[in-house]
Amino acid sequence: MLTFSFAFAILCFAVLLLFFSGLPNLGTCELPCFDGETEPDHKNRLAVMLITLIYAFVAFWNLGSTDSPQSFVPMEGQSVRLDLPDNADIDRLVLFPGVGQGEYSIEYSRDAEGWRPLTGFTQDHVAVLKWQYIPLSIPDDACYLRIACISGRPWLGELMLQDPSGAPIAAVCSVPELTDEPLCIPEASTFRNSSYFDEIYHARTAWEHLNGIWPYEISHPPLGKEILSLGILLFGMTPFGWRFSGTVTGILMLPVMYLLLRRLYGSGRTPVLGTILLAAGFMHYVQTRIATVDSYAVFFILLMFYYMAGWLKTGRKRDLALSGVMFGLGAACKWTCLYAGAGLAVLWLGHWVLEALEHRGGTFLRFLKNSVFCVLFFVLIPAGIYYLSYYPYGAAENAPLFSAQYTKLVLDNQSFMFGYHANIVAEHPYSSRWYQWILDIRPILYYLEYLPEGKRISFGAFVNPAVCWGGLISLIMLIYLMFFRRDRTAAFLLVAYASGLVPWMFIRRLTFEYHYFASAVFLVPAICYAFFLMEKASARGKRFTIGFTVYTVLLFCWFFPALNGIAVDNELASRLLGWLPSWPL
Repeated sequence: MLTFSFAFAILCFAVLLLFFSGLPNLGTCELPCFDGETEPDHKNRLAVMLITLIYAFVAFWNLGSTDSPQSFVPMEGQSVRLDLPDNADIDRLVLFPGVGQGEYSIEYSRDAEGWRPLTGFTQDHVAVLKWQYIPLSIPDDACYLRIACISGRPWLGELMLQDPSGAPIAAVCSVPELTDEPLCIPEASTFRNSSYFDEIYHARTAWEHLNGIWPYEISHPPLGKEILSLGILLFGMTPFGWRFSGTVTGILMLPVMYLLLRRLYGSGRTPVLGTILLAAGFMHYVQTRIATVDSYAVFFILLMFYYMAGWLKTGRKRDLALSGVMFGLGAACKWTCLYAGAGLAVLWLGHWVLEALEHRGGTFLRFLKNSVFCVLFFVLIPAGIYYLSYYPYGAAENAPLFSAQYTKLVLDNQSFMFGYHANIVAEHPYSSRWYQWILDIRPILYYLEYLPEGKRISFGAFVNPAVCWGGLISLIMLIYLMFFRRDRTAAFLLVAYASGLVPWMFIRRLTFEYHYFASAVFLVPAICYAFFLMEKASARGKRFTIGFTVYTVLLFCWFFPALNGIAVDNELASRLLGWLPSWPL
C-alpha cells in the first residue's frame, strides 16, 4: 500500500505539468519559425559533456566480465577425453558452451576402451554463452571421463572438473584448447559472466558474423548485430565485449537528444534538463546495456527526426538527405524503424500540404522536385544500405555481393522475417500490450537470481514513472496545442511518438514493454515542451522544471539496484519491483 501511495504521488506530481500555470495561458513554439541554433551555448555544451561523462561511468559500471573463454572448439561428431588423477574427489563438471545446439553424452571408463554412461547435457539455444555446472557421481575406480557430442553442431569454449569446494581438479585433456583458460571460470553463473534474455540470440549471431558462420538469429536485419560485433572485436567474446557497442550507443543518445531539443527549443535551459531526463531514463539505461539490436534502432530513429526537424525549420536539403540515410541505417537494424519512417513520411507530406494551403507560388513544382530527391534518399540509398548489410550472410555461403545467389539470400530473409513475426505464437509471464506500456503497468523482468542470506539480484526494463506519467500528461497538452493552437512543434512531437506506438496497436503477436522504447524516448521532448512553455509563462515555472528534473534523478537513484543488477535484500527488491500490483516481483 505504501509503494502504491508513492506511485500515486508521482502521478499527481506529473499532472502539475499540465495545470501548473494553467493550460490557457501557455504559449506555442512554431517549429518552422523558431531558430535558436545560432545562439551561443558554451555553458550548456559543457554541462551536457559533464552529464554524458557521468552517465558513461554509471552505464559501464557493473556491465559485465571482461574475462571469458576466447577459444571455441567445434564438437560435431567429436569427443573430449579427460585423464583423471588418482583419488580425485570429483563433484561437478563446468562447461562454457559456445554457439550451436547439440547433445553431449558424459561417460566414464577404467581402461579408456569400455565406456559407461554417467549423465548427459543438452546444449540448447538457451544454454548458449552461459556457464553450466553439471553434478557428477563418478565411481572411485574410474580413470577416464569422456564428453562426446552425439548430435547437433555445438561449439564448446572451456571445461573443468571441480571438487566439492569448487577447487579445480588437474585432469589431462585430449583437446588442450578446452582447458587453456582456467582463470576465467567463475564460482557461479550470473548476468555478469553469462548471457541473459535475448543475448542468447544476438550476441552469438554477432560472433557468427565475425567467424563466417551462417547466423542463428535471422528474424531481424543484420546491421544491428554487425554493430554489436565491434565491441567483440575490441574486447573479445566476453559479456563486456558483446554489451559494449549498445552501451556506447546509449551514451551517444544523450548528446543527440540535446541537439534535437536545442533544435526545437533553442539554447536555453530546457535542452540540458531534457538531457538529464534521458540520462535518468530507466528503459534507456537498461535497454542499452543488454546485447540486443534495440539500442541501435532507437539511436537512428532519434537521428532521423533530428534531421527531419532541421529540414522543416530551414529547408536545407542536406538535413533531409541525412534523415533518409539514418532511416536506411535504422531499417537495416530492425524493422521498427520502418514505423518511424512512416512518421517521417507523414511529416514530409504534412509540410507540403501546409505549403499548398498557404498558397505559396510554385509549390507543386517544388513538391515534384523534392519527391524525386526523397526517392533517392529515402528509397534507393536505404535499399542499398539494407542490401549491403547482408554481406555476412553472403560470406557464410560464399555468395558474391551482387550475385543472384546473394540477392536470393536477401529476399528469402525478408519472407522469413515477415512470416516469423506475423505468425509467432508464444506466451511469456512478463508480456504486455501497448496500452499497458503507456501507463508503465507491466515491466519486463530480464534477470532474477536468488542469493544466500535473503538477498537477490533482479532487474528489468520499464520507464521512469515520472517520465512515463509526466510524459503522458505532456502528450495530452500537445494534442490540445496541435488541434486548438495549430502548433506545428506539437504535431511534430506527436507524430514522432505515435509512429513508434500506433503500429503495435494492430499487432497481435507476443509483445513486451521494451517494444515501447522507440516511443518512450520521445516522452522527453514532450515534457521539455511543457518545460519550455512553463519557463516562458512564469518564474514559478522555472523552479518547477528544475524540481521535476531533480525528482526524476532521485527516482533513478532509488531504483538503481533494479536497473543495474545490484544484490539487495528481498524486501527492498520487492519494493523496487512491486510499486504497482502488476509489476513483477
